[in-house]
Amino acid sequence: RMAPQLLPLLLLLLAGPPAARPAPPTCYSRMLTLSREITADFQSLQATEPAEPCVRYLPRLYLDIHNYCVLAKLRDFAGSPQCWRVAQVDALKDKVRKLYTIMNSFCRRDLVFLSDDCNALEYPIPVTTVLPGHQS
Repeated sequence: RMAPQLLPLLLLLLAGPPAARPAPPTCYSRMLTLSREITADFQSLQATEPAEPCVRYLPRLYLDIHNYCVLAKLRDFAGSPQCWRVAQVDALKDKVRKLYTIMNSFCRRDLVFLSDDCNALEYPIPVTTVLPGHQS
């Protein structure tokens, strides 16, 4: 029969070492992740809400956090009056406001803009794939 005071120690040993905590997100990784979520949510909204005519009139939302025009794009989307009664659009606008705030204040020093091509934010960023063995 095991002594009662040994039971907690045995359980602790069986549980193993404590799990390593993941590193907290950096400003850059948080901005990148949130911008990708917003773009995916916008594309999903366009696909699932065709019954809502207002969705067609929302500003396009294809984000590239390395494009200087993204700040104006976020501001315009968050302030657009369209779809103010559609829950999915409200949730998307909240995410947009959050990203704008992060980019414009908390992480401003971490931003590096590689472009200022505003037209590039009007269309989805093409995904390029390279077949194995066909690199040039």
